[in-house]
Amino acid sequence: MFSDSIVIIPTYNEKENIERIIRKVFSLPDVFHVLIIDDGSPDGTADIVKHLQGEYANKLFIEERSGKLGLGTAYIHGFKWALARDYQFIFEMDADFSHNPADLIRLKEACLNGADMAIGSRYIKGVNVVNWPMNRVLMSYFASVYVRFITRINIQDATAGFKCYRRIVLETILLDKIKFIGYAFQIEMKFTAIQHGFKVVEVPIIFTDRTEGTSKMSTRIFREAFLGVIQIKINSWFRKYSKPTDR
Repeated sequence: MFSDSIVIIPTYNEKENIERIIRKVFSLPDVFHVLIIDDGSPDGTADIVKHLQGEYANKLFIEERSGKLGLGTAYIHGFKWALARDYQFIFEMDADFSHNPADLIRLKEACLNGADMAIGSRYIKGVNVVNWPMNRVLMSYFASVYVRFITRINIQDATAGFKCYRRIVLETILLDKIKFIGYAFQIEMKFTAIQHGFKVVEVPIIFTDRTEGTSKMSTRIFREAFLGVIQIKINSWFRKYSKPTDR
C-alpha cells in the first residue's frame, strides 16, 4: 500500500518491544511505512522484523548493519534510504514506546499545516515525562536550557528524538557533515534546520520511559552532548547555510 510517510526506528536489542511497536504503527488510521535500522542486535531483533515482513509486505523494511554504530549514523543511513525513494514525510521514533506511535499523526499534521520539522516535545507545556527518576528529568530539562543559552535556538526540548521532517529539510542539510552520533545528533539536526531557515515547531507529547528492554543512555553520550553543543555553535561560524530564498 502506498504511503508518503516513513517511520525510521533504530534498534539494538529490542526484542521485547519491536513486534508491538511495529503492529501499533500499522494499526493507525493513517498509512505509515516503517524502516528498521538494526545494528546487529544479538538478541534476534532483526529476525523478528524479517518474520513480520511476510505479514507487512512492501511497507515494513529493514536495513541491517554490522555493529553498534550509533544513533546518529543509524538515522543518517535511514534518511538516505528514504530520500532514495518517494517519501515526503520522514520520521524518527524510538522502539521502546517512550514515544506514543499515535502521536505520529499529530506530528505529520503539524508539517501539513506549515512546519518543516515537527518535534514531539516533552517541555513545551510544562514537564510531560512519566516514569523517569527526578535526576533524569532535571538533567534532560536543564540540558535544553543549556542548549538554548549556547546556540540561541528557541527550542524547549532540544534533545527530543521524536520528529517529523518534510523531505526538503533532509535534502537541504548536508547529511555527511552531521558530526555527532548521540544526543548531540538530535541537537545538531534541529540547529542546522533552523540555520537553513526552516520552520521548526514543537508539538506537546507525553514521554513515557521504557518498561521493557534496557536504556541505551550513558555518561559518554551525555558528555558528547554537553561538549558537542559548543562545537556545533563554533562550527556554525564557519559554515554557510542556504536560506529559503536561495532554494
